Amino acid sequence: MRRFLRLATVLGAVVALGSGCAAVPPSTTPGDAASGDALSGTVEVFAAASLQRSFDEIASAFEAEHPGVTVSAAYDGSSTLATQIGEGAPADVFASADEKNMAKVVDRAPRPRLFAANTLVIAVPAGNPAGVTALADLARATTVLCAPEVPCGAASQTLLSNAGVAVTPVSAEQNVTAVLTKVAAGEADAGLVYATDVAGRTDVEAIVPDGADAVVNRYPLAALTDAPNPRAATAFVDFVLSDAGQAILADAGFRAP
Repeated sequence: MRRFLRLATVLGAVVALGSGCAAVPPSTTPGDAASGDALSGTVEVFAAASLQRSFDEIASAFEAEHPGVTVSAAYDGSSTLATQIGEGAPADVFASADEKNMAKVVDRAPRPRLFAANTLVIAVPAGNPAGVTALADLARATTVLCAPEVPCGAASQTLLSNAGVAVTPVSAEQNVTAVLTKVAAGEADAGLVYATDVAGRTDVEAIVPDGADAVVNRYPLAALTDAPNPRAATAFVDFVLSDAGQAILADAGFRAP
């Protein structure tokens, strides 16, 4: 009888122990506490104007993966954004359309990483009313360009110089979006913009000029060292560099860096 009672006691303890283990939910494992879903708050992204369409899509995908995070993006010319960052703007991430403007904030972005590349095209209004077909035509046409300090402006000057073409633009814009807006509205016969800017649009046409492949803008991005939300900033940079982020950029027409 005593043996039977001892056996019953042992069996009861085993059953109780087994029931307790089964009740532990998988979500309480230590690894989950450090998962991406634990991120929260807002991540402030300063990005070149040419990235707006693809980065809006990347932001949506990132927010879906990290429900606790909101992406707030500011788009403008890289030179303008670099100036704002240099003056202390509270940004988490900077994505520039060239390496030169990223270098201006090296004290806050010492380890940028290349994530995309782009080349220029001639943009003309739908129907190409001025009959622009090559870079040489820009010398006679009403042409709008990016300002020289803006990445698309610096690339435009290099492209035109390589072709031996001198152009006096009717305006020099602070970002590529402004150039495209004027061309689409018929305020200019042509402008030099990135290939990605005209992709999928019906109000403008693109002409790939000779020598375009020799002038490539490489895009760097970095989480800033004094980012207000450093964990989310690092996660956003990682997402842009991930297969998912790179696929979005490729779909928008960006090249690998």
